[in-house]
Amino acid sequence: MPAGGLGALLRRWRAARRVSQLDLALDAGVSSRHLSFVETGRAAASREMVLRLAEALQVPLRDRNALLLAAGYAPLYRETGLDAPEMVLARRAVEFILAQQEPYPAIVVDRHWNVLLANEATRRFTAMLLERPPVGDVNALRMAFDPQGLRPFIENWEEVAGHLIERVHREAAATPPDAATAKLLEDLLRYPGVPDRWRTPPLDRVPAPLLTLVYRKGELRLSVFSTITTFGTPQDVTLQELRIECFFPADEATRTAMAKR
Repeated sequence: MPAGGLGALLRRWRAARRVSQLDLALDAGVSSRHLSFVETGRAAASREMVLRLAEALQVPLRDRNALLLAAGYAPLYRETGLDAPEMVLARRAVEFILAQQEPYPAIVVDRHWNVLLANEATRRFTAMLLERPPVGDVNALRMAFDPQGLRPFIENWEEVAGHLIERVHREAAATPPDAATAKLLEDLLRYPGVPDRWRTPPLDRVPAPLLTLVYRKGELRLSVFSTITTFGTPQDVTLQELRIECFFPADEATRTAMAKR
């Protein structure tokens, strides 16, 4: 059972969402008095109430299962591997997007930015920059920060890395503490050349609508931007956490260069 029980988890989620106890009760259509009793452990919550509160707080499916377990109920949402037979349609859709993105790179990452799938254009792009392609598990953010990874080839690295750090900070702030996200953030901040000011980024700053990444190796210079696609109405933990990042040329020279490869 999660540490602290249901009441503690609800308080953490309210704090993360910046929602008062009264506002949550109104949004979920429950009694504020009963909600207060649930949070203090003086009353139990029904399964339906837990789900209504989770919906009102926009809690991710993985964490809805944690709320249900804390309340003494079985998890509702499955976490199914992409290779499972019941995921064949979802995987086919993902692979279709990756294939359609050719000749431009596209990757599929999980909630911690671990690369699960990539198209051939991504492999060509990585091989073009690195003498030896990465082996084993690959994390997209670590690759961007690692001096042994893609970092030396990112011409505007400080701008890009600062944006990525802000993004991880935002993701960490949007949910109660998550050990893997906290470790990823700490690992990124430990890389050489990372400014101390990135430990407390200005989260209230409105991010730019698009970030351009400029890669350079010798005379070759490629400028790209990316978009991220997620499943709209998933009922599986794995599907909800998938992110498909597609890269597009930001100028005509890059479009021409990528089309030739």
